[in-house]
Amino acid sequence: MNQPKSPPSIFNDVIGPVMRGPSSSHCAASVRIGQMARALMDENIDHILIEFDPNGSLATTHESQGSDMGLFGGLLGWNADDDRLEHSANGLRDAGIEVEVRITSYGATHPNTYKLTLSNSNERREMTALSTGGGMIEVIAIDGAQVSMDGGCHETLLYVKDGIEKANEFIAGQDGASVVHVHDRGDESLIEIQSPRRLEASHYATLQENLNMEAVKKLPPVLPVQSFGNPDVPFLTCNEMLRYNADRNLPLWELAIHYESARADISPEDVLEKMCAIIRIMRKSIEQGIAGTEYADRILGCQSKNYQAKMDEGILLGGDMVNRMLLNVTAIMEVKSSMGVIVAAPTAGACAALPGACIAVADALGASEEDAAKAMLAAAMVGVFIAAHATFAAEVGGCQAEGGSASGMAAAALVTLAGGTTRQATSAASMALQNCMGMVCDPVANRVEVPCLGRNLIASMNAVSSANVALSDFDCVIPLDEVIETMDRVGRAMPCELRCTALGGLSITKTSKEIEERLALQKG
Repeated sequence: MNQPKSPPSIFNDVIGPVMRGPSSSHCAASVRIGQMARALMDENIDHILIEFDPNGSLATTHESQGSDMGLFGGLLGWNADDDRLEHSANGLRDAGIEVEVRITSYGATHPNTYKLTLSNSNERREMTALSTGGGMIEVIAIDGAQVSMDGGCHETLLYVKDGIEKANEFIAGQDGASVVHVHDRGDESLIEIQSPRRLEASHYATLQENLNMEAVKKLPPVLPVQSFGNPDVPFLTCNEMLRYNADRNLPLWELAIHYESARADISPEDVLEKMCAIIRIMRKSIEQGIAGTEYADRILGCQSKNYQAKMDEGILLGGDMVNRMLLNVTAIMEVKSSMGVIVAAPTAGACAALPGACIAVADALGASEEDAAKAMLAAAMVGVFIAAHATFAAEVGGCQAEGGSASGMAAAALVTLAGGTTRQATSAASMALQNCMGMVCDPVANRVEVPCLGRNLIASMNAVSSANVALSDFDCVIPLDEVIETMDRVGRAMPCELRCTALGGLSITKTSKEIEERLALQKG
């Protein structure tokens, strides 16, 4: 299986971010990219040139799916759940920052590539960054130097004219906890210091005395959980986890706590409390959606109130738990589409299937908030395996990477709520993922609503079916690790037109184009 650069974190890569907007890979990731670009310029920007490659997804979706909105908000120093985010373009204008967007062929190798050129009266800087799925990012180049920054630690950049031969040894000697990279840029070098803590002022003074520095840039972390170095985790595949658990016999949620405690260097109690806080945010999203949402720039109006009314009349098929699940999913999706606060779990486009199903079943069983949080941790452990060895980005793997992943994670959560074993939970996840293999991503009119709502609904029902047959000890046949590996291979084999570029599937139907034109005219 493919090995990740750093082990995924449950709260960085899988459950989160807490955000507004239609897409985590477009909105939340671009906020983080903007925040890092703002820090690179010492929060002083007069002009920004944004370039998108025509062969990537952003060339056609950067405006409609919120990439511009998020990037502008990040450049202003806002967070992904800021209630001003929708008006970030106005915020930039009010701040006197000029923006230029170009569609330019520059050979981008990733579909979600941002090439930024930032300037003010004193300096000009360049940054190239990727949105890698679920709100996660990677800065891959700064001022021509090839770097790899995920925003999970303190980054200090030193632009040095001479003394390069001693820089590495000197800086490492100043702080043994830091990781130092020296990037040769011809007439000068860029020294990158990655550290878990902000460097002290005295440290900067010592650096200035010993190195001929032209500039110093300080980029603080943008992720909720520190991501520094290569932390030692107890397992990174399902098979490794099952071996680890052979003589422990722990439930999946507890194995997730073992993992995240090691990965993030936080206590087991803190891991559980963080997930309880996530549950509370998810419940608020459901309540807000059922109460009714309004938003002009969307395809679907508020439908969850009608669903609730039909439930109350007793005319819907299925039991109360199933209908409550579908109501929850619809409510969360409507909050997302109206710029309300949601949790990407694992992405904004697939934000509803997992919490909608998990909370509905928890309520039906009379489970506590802590029980629901434990189920979410079980789901997150499956998500870690996907994040480590495949992708959550529909632009890379199609809707199977988003809705499919959410369904597999939800299946593990439901088995956990029902008191099933770790093997039953991973079998349920395997079967749910198998059922979603090859799903395309083709949002109508570039809005993450249709068929996204329907696919979240199907993902939740698939999770219930997979959980029930796993609890009945059905044979999943293909182990979870192999299904994840296959999902990644299938996704990358899909034509780019079927991977969230608005160039294929339902995106290019006559009705989709008509809706897109109508919304554009409505927006003015």
